[in-house]
Amino acid sequence: MFKTYNTGWLGGGEAAVVELVLLRCNMSMAEVQKRIDNLLSCRNLLKASVDNSTALALALDKTGPRLAELDKKLALLEVAVRPGGSKNCSFAAVRDHISLALGPAVAVLKILDSIRELEKLLLSDSGPDSDIFSYILAIRQFEEAMKFLTGNCNLAIQWLQGVIQFLEGNSVADYRYISNVKRSVAILEELLATGEQAHRNGKLLCRAFDKLEIAFKQSLTESSAPVCLTNSSPSTAELPWPILRKLQAIVEKLNGSNRIKNCISIFVEVRSLNARKSMRVLDLDYLQKVIKEHDDVWDMESCIHEWSKHMEFIVKYVLENEHRLCKEVFGSLASGIWTGCFEKIAVESGILSFLRFGMSIAESKKCPTKLLHLLNIFSVLEDLRMDFNKLFGGESCNEIKNMTRDLVTKVVNGASEIFWELPLQVELERRSSPPSDGGIPRLVSFVTDYCNRLLDDNTRRTLTQVLRIYQGWKHEKYDDGLVTDQIYSIVREIAVNLDVWSKAYEQRALSYIFMMNNHCHFNSLKGTKLGVLMGDSWLNANGNYKEYYSALYLRETWGKILSRLCQDIPVSSTISDSPKKRLMAFNAAFDDMYKKQLNWVIIDESLRHKMHKLVVQTLVPAYTSCLQKYSLAVEYSDVFYTVQSVENMLSTVFKPKQVKYTSSSTIGSHFTGKQRNAVIDQFRFTLTAM
Repeated sequence: MFKTYNTGWLGGGEAAVVELVLLRCNMSMAEVQKRIDNLLSCRNLLKASVDNSTALALALDKTGPRLAELDKKLALLEVAVRPGGSKNCSFAAVRDHISLALGPAVAVLKILDSIRELEKLLLSDSGPDSDIFSYILAIRQFEEAMKFLTGNCNLAIQWLQGVIQFLEGNSVADYRYISNVKRSVAILEELLATGEQAHRNGKLLCRAFDKLEIAFKQSLTESSAPVCLTNSSPSTAELPWPILRKLQAIVEKLNGSNRIKNCISIFVEVRSLNARKSMRVLDLDYLQKVIKEHDDVWDMESCIHEWSKHMEFIVKYVLENEHRLCKEVFGSLASGIWTGCFEKIAVESGILSFLRFGMSIAESKKCPTKLLHLLNIFSVLEDLRMDFNKLFGGESCNEIKNMTRDLVTKVVNGASEIFWELPLQVELERRSSPPSDGGIPRLVSFVTDYCNRLLDDNTRRTLTQVLRIYQGWKHEKYDDGLVTDQIYSIVREIAVNLDVWSKAYEQRALSYIFMMNNHCHFNSLKGTKLGVLMGDSWLNANGNYKEYYSALYLRETWGKILSRLCQDIPVSSTISDSPKKRLMAFNAAFDDMYKKQLNWVIIDESLRHKMHKLVVQTLVPAYTSCLQKYSLAVEYSDVFYTVQSVENMLSTVFKPKQVKYTSSSTIGSHFTGKQRNAVIDQFRFTLTAM
């Protein structure tokens, strides 16, 4: 603990005057000696003046009664006595002036002693490390002592100047006394000028404040620890109360001395580094990848998932911690100081990179999956809205606020525009060709899965909120059935597309396979969000249409072949005539039908198994009966198919050769990467063209 110095009346001031003159003026020894002599002369003069005044007072006390007695006796001496009374008054006045001047002069000497001791403490090597509060107290005492020195020098000079004026206006003082007093005034004026200049330059105070800044940085650095993202929850990293109180004391002192700017720079530097350390453990390469390659089609779903976790971490834990610490350390100052400090730390932490990630997606080309990405981004921003308002809602943080506002605007507008364009997008795909194998168009599978994603509870809630905001910006009333109506429109456009595509097939049987596949696909949506929305009647209708087109397919294909085989053959016919020719015609028709249908597919496995069974049950028994009836199987085994070969051939039809179509809860998961991108590219091309 530093010693508290009393600035009262002390002795031995001459040495302090000498040291101050030597320290402040950097004089030569000869000049120092000369000034010492001047000070000693002044002291002697003041002492002699006091002694003379005392002697004069005693003499006047003795002279008074005598003059009174003479006054009674000799009236003629009255005139001669009066000048003596005037002189008595003059000497008394001189004594009073000198007494009043001695107090400030002695105080100057004592203050110099105090200043010398405080200088030693402030410039010591230990500095503020031992006790920051005592060190700050010593700085405050030094500043007050410098102000007190200036005040007492001024007071002493004024009183001595009054003595000079009084002596010069009366003939009671010797010229040497006046000269000595003037020399004393000159010395005090020089001391005053030296002290004021030193106080203005503030070299010693600057060094003391530098020590405070070093202590501030050291304490802050040693106490700062990054926030860790663990599997359970992020760890907190608050500063201990003793350290926080120490930082607050330094801030208050430096702010009062107009040195807060450097302190803020130190704080921003240390805490920004700490925030970056907290984020360094995260894999943030995807941020730069999206920014540079947002025009490419690639899977951003996992990146957005990571972004959402990291965004929550940096806002709720890293920046929340920095926001609280800024307010705790700089809260005693103007609000603009600590909020501005936090803004710099937030920018340095990398929050803008996360906002630019969302901006890069919002500014990318239109595609259907972009709507889902935008909804995910909006959901994250909405969850953090209260935190954003708390952290960045003040007068500062304008860059972050503006970028966040722009991002929300682009996300809402972009998502709404894509959503409104979806039915028209599906309609424009009508110009494309249906699958050559009669399977389910990639667009159909993609859009139905896509609608299921849109109808997911969380996604639909977010979509509704986005559309409500969008309508509000346009000053339009939001309709609660808007999302449902739009999904109906999408499904209706798909149904129209299927009718158009089915008519594009040259072979009627293949068009039946195509419609059977797609109605089966719609019927399989039972239990999904889209199936629940469309209702049981719609699902059952698709099931009925599936059976209807299955019957048409059988009649158009294997039914016609079977009708040829089952016609009655006259008894008079020879072996080389009707039976053999009809069997040969059947085998040729079967072979042609098999080759045509070898590349046709039935997507649903259960439907494919059912159709295999129906075809076999329809065709094989009749063919077996015919072979047995006319005993042709053995004799013409090299010409006709055996029953077993027919069954084996029928078991190979309808199977997908490359793409295995299965229902999926994830959009496009049953496509390969190239196929998924092809569908998205086609959608994106259509949206861009619109």
